[in-house]
Amino acid sequence: MEFQFKEAGVRVDLPYGVLDISGNEDYGYRPYQLMVASIAGCSASVFMKILEKQHVKIEDFVIQTDVTRNPDEANKIEKIKLHYIIKGKNLSNEKLYKNLAIARKNCSMVRSVEDSIEIEESLETIQLSI
Repeated sequence: MEFQFKEAGVRVDLPYGVLDISGNEDYGYRPYQLMVASIAGCSASVFMKILEKQHVKIEDFVIQTDVTRNPDEANKIEKIKLHYIIKGKNLSNEKLYKNLAIARKNCSMVRSVEDSIEIEESLETIQLSI
């Protein structure tokens, strides 16, 4: 990847499109937003692949995040809470938590930061009637 300086930030041209990054939201995505998006996106992708392989039918899947930053240490990200809301039929919380643990072990973004950022995961299921 090649990043080019632009007004109040940097730009990178990737195969999917141009990404502007800046500490000022008026000029691009903030770096911490991209960090959280990378972790949530990777975790969700791996988790969904596991569920698909096990033929678990999901009607809807949402991840809510909550980020704790330390203003005394350059706003360092200290903790990211990932709360998964999964809607479907015949969902087993036990099976979902087991698969989430497997996903965590196979998500490169979580594994890359787990020694410096606390990642907390929780699940909520919404059971649809048959």
